[in-house]
Amino acid sequence: MTEFPFVGGSYTSRSLNFDAQRSVNLYPVMSETSTSRSVAMLTTTPGHKKWMDVGTGPIRGLLRIDDATLLVASGAKLYRVTAGKVATEIGALEGAGPVRMASNGKQAMIVTGAAGYFLTLANWTLAKITDASFTGADAVAFLDGYFVWNRPNSGEFAISQLYGTQIDALEFATAEGAPDGLVSLIVDHRELWLFGKSTTEVWYNSGAPDFPLARVSNAFIEHGCAAPHSVAKLDNTVFWLGADDRGQGMLWRANGYTPQRVSTFPIEDAWSRYPRIDDAVAFTYQQGGHSFYVISFPSADATWVYDAAANLWHERAWRTPDTDDMHRIRGHVHAHFAGAHLVGDHSTGRLYALDAEHYRDEAFGEGEAGELIPRIRVAPYLSGDGTRRRLHALEIVMETGVGLVTGQGEDPQAMLQWSDDGGHSWSHGHWASMGKVGERKTRALWRRLGSARERVLRVEVTDPVPVNIIKARLEAS
Repeated sequence: MTEFPFVGGSYTSRSLNFDAQRSVNLYPVMSETSTSRSVAMLTTTPGHKKWMDVGTGPIRGLLRIDDATLLVASGAKLYRVTAGKVATEIGALEGAGPVRMASNGKQAMIVTGAAGYFLTLANWTLAKITDASFTGADAVAFLDGYFVWNRPNSGEFAISQLYGTQIDALEFATAEGAPDGLVSLIVDHRELWLFGKSTTEVWYNSGAPDFPLARVSNAFIEHGCAAPHSVAKLDNTVFWLGADDRGQGMLWRANGYTPQRVSTFPIEDAWSRYPRIDDAVAFTYQQGGHSFYVISFPSADATWVYDAAANLWHERAWRTPDTDDMHRIRGHVHAHFAGAHLVGDHSTGRLYALDAEHYRDEAFGEGEAGELIPRIRVAPYLSGDGTRRRLHALEIVMETGVGLVTGQGEDPQAMLQWSDDGGHSWSHGHWASMGKVGERKTRALWRRLGSARERVLRVEVTDPVPVNIIKARLEAS
């Protein structure tokens, strides 16, 4: 049997006949040695394991205050949650959209778009900002003792007093490099990144007595932001979904003050066909040595993930059990708290832990085991010189003997389908066992697969077991 390329990320071209690759709820892990069985393998993305329910939802924002306290914006309420999973209501929040929060160690500032609040951490007192100079904010950050926020529908941003909550009507500035309005901001490496609709500029704390922030002279970027809530820090830099005067829909990462494109042509083409992209929401996290940028598009009901370690993309989704429809993942905001990667549900008040050893999505009722996660790999083309070949046998080299003791997954199965028309239609399913518990010598093997000039292979596993695909072998003539 001859090995052929099987492992990879998602790269589904506009024309499936050009490239139809997909990795759904599987991501590539690259080998760091020259002695591994393959240069890479596919492994399972983490499941959504129920952590606790907070309020009625949706979860609009999360902020870790310290090891003992997590702030949770759920529905119209703000809660503090302990590591022991005790939730206490703090007060009411206006609005229904995303909530952004920042802390200076003594107070937290919370913004909901039209409204803003200061929270005193010593006594958990929440006070709405009523100062006439505060006109709302979509984003807030902490920089050298100051809270910094944008003023919606303008190019202006403002700051609070140093380590306090007082607001001075004169303590504001304007991102004047271009006349586009500010849509988001973030602090990275003690620098303030101000994202406009078509440009970005960077400021720093100069210590000037009148207004402490000043523009970095050589840090003007002619790429703005298409989705305010796509801005996030990862891999020691800043990522955002871009827009400028020439178009939109590329994902950028900052290389110093130079934007570096990390999205691919097929992904950008997919995004361009979404109903809208300005509602995209992103979060980042690090797990197992991999740094993930997770971006969900509510209107398109889709989630894409960039793995900075492998420089590859994959897709994540959960499946409705009664219809088999695929949807964006449940978690859309993140905080690392109590030793877990917690994410908040975009529709309910549930917090989940992204658990790499949990193979279900617990997105439904109390006590339920959770829904099965589809793990799908559509491989690169099996192509040749146009001569019809007979395919005698296919083996997916993977970890076997992973069955559960009882119940769903006791004898886990991998389903194989193929397409001879460029991924436009698929054969019926052909099943092979992944081995009951301890049956480590099991081979995921299919025989007598017919003949084709070119073929695309699709493998899917839905049993709640670990899926580690190393490579594939084919016998053909």
